[in-house]
Amino acid sequence: MAHSLEERCTPLKLEYDSCFNSWFEGYLEPAVSASASPENRAEYSKAKAEEYERKCGKIWESYRDCVQKAVKDKGLDDLLDQARKENPLKEPPRTS
Repeated sequence: MAHSLEERCTPLKLEYDSCFNSWFEGYLEPAVSASASPENRAEYSKAKAEEYERKCGKIWESYRDCVQKAVKDKGLDDLLDQARKENPLKEPPRTS
């Protein structure tokens, strides 16, 4: 697996990658059967989102905070702000 932007963040990245990959494998396997009806899909998605938060949420927050600090320490935050102003992310088209 790749290293993080900052070496001190790499252990958190590896921990998060491992957690996410484990969760995602469990998400994909039964997802097909859960998609039989919109109600089942919504219930399944909600349960999996709660499971993700329980298992990986705090790890993600720690990793994200570490990377955000590294971005600021390296002086990249101004460049990111400029890029966001020049090329803002747009909302996906709404389906009716």
